[in-house]
Amino acid sequence: MPPASVPAAAPAAGPAGSAASAAPGAGAGDVLGAYLHTEAAEFLRSLRVHGESAGSPEAVADAAAAVRQLRRSARRMSGALHTYRTLVDTGWADQLRTELGWLSGTLAREYAYAARLDRLLSALHRLASDGSAIGGGAGGAVGGSTGIGSGGTGGAAVSGAPSAKGGALPVGAARAGALLERQLTLARTRAHSAALQALGSSRFHAVADAVAVLASEAPITPDTDGRPAEEVLPPLAEAAHRRLNEAVDILPLARAEHPYNAEALSRSLAAEVQGDAAWHQVRLLLRLHRYAQEVLLRGTGAAADPDADQRLGPASRALDRHRDAAEAAAAAASAARTPRIAPATAYALGVLHADQRHEVEAARFAFGRLWTARTTETRTTETRTAETRTAETTRRAERGGTR
Repeated sequence: MPPASVPAAAPAAGPAGSAASAAPGAGAGDVLGAYLHTEAAEFLRSLRVHGESAGSPEAVADAAAAVRQLRRSARRMSGALHTYRTLVDTGWADQLRTELGWLSGTLAREYAYAARLDRLLSALHRLASDGSAIGGGAGGAVGGSTGIGSGGTGGAAVSGAPSAKGGALPVGAARAGALLERQLTLARTRAHSAALQALGSSRFHAVADAVAVLASEAPITPDTDGRPAEEVLPPLAEAAHRRLNEAVDILPLARAEHPYNAEALSRSLAAEVQGDAAWHQVRLLLRLHRYAQEVLLRGTGAAADPDADQRLGPASRALDRHRDAAEAAAAAASAARTPRIAPATAYALGVLHADQRHEVEAARFAFGRLWTARTTETRTTETRTAETRTAETTRRAERGGTR
């Protein structure tokens, strides 16, 4: 993609997360508009960096960083438009959210495959170095390692490769690694081709043009203009918080809080997918809650800090680890269904799948501990606040009676 094909960002906007907070008493439209302007400008900057660095082997890290930043800004714009949808033109907001999701997902898919492959190969080496009999037998060479897509970094060698303790991988583990590398490399190559095709499409240019307009002007509804942010924004943010709490209430947190959840590890693959879906939904709702809080913090004059609640950041990262481990486990299970693979290879993939499901349960355990502590602290704070208000009301009533 030639750099000139990306619209220039609005020069007045600063980097995402560093925009000046709106003055206290600012209107809801001004607060939301400023937030969207900042993230749109950062999105366009990241898109330009990606266009300049994509396809260059020397700039692979820059391209990956640009995609991460692009997705960060796209998520924040999409999250703000979702939570505060009633304050903007709803048809425009729904269309832009769909297109932002398409573009950021298309660009990020090849990097996700590379990260998944790296995670699985690292787990294979870790299991081998721990003395786990994954695949049995001493490992000889099982073919050369291939690269990871065009313009990407090479994966770890798997065929007869030394483990962390210096020995060669067992035959089953080496063959499992080679199989995973072939499958995920092919998937990444296809994702890279799809990204190139997307960047040359009219759909991409329409998204870039829409975000360029958003960098300077947001379609705030007329009845929102002039209404104070303190009156309009908090109820919508509270609705996002309520949806998050309702989704968390569905999760089996009591069971996930056991350090070793053998019941979860014994479930079928179909049950795993169904169980993971609820956790993935909580991850998305937690993200929406955090972004809604960002808009509020900027609107009340405080610095934009997505981790204002000290447990939201770690809880979000625990759910990210949950997502990564669940997807890696699914990739190992998919590879194990390959026809006519050797029993030792299938066994190694089974051990790898179980290892990643252990990681899933560890992430659930971490989230459960964090969320339970957060909920307890919130309820304690609310109780103390209520007690303080009650005491103050009683004192006022007593003073009034004395008079």
